[in-house]
Amino acid sequence: MKQLIETIVKPLVDNPDDVRVVMDEHDSRVTYKLSVNAEDMGKVIGKQGRVAKALRTIVYSAAGSHHGKKVYVDIID
Repeated sequence: MKQLIETIVKPLVDNPDDVRVVMDEHDSRVTYKLSVNAEDMGKVIGKQGRVAKALRTIVYSAAGSHHGKKVYVDIID
């Protein structure tokens, strides 16, 4: 899933080397924390959060049930 997020985000940003995805897994949830260069934050979020929402939709769909755990994507400053 980390690879999927990186594959989607890297072409969107000006600094693809700064894209980092960290997985944080707990009992009932898996959180993917996405961090990008501060200059690229607007490109990842998009107007009215449309890009971020689309990214989350793709990840949620690809994750399926993910072994009974909820999957979240957080964009970190």
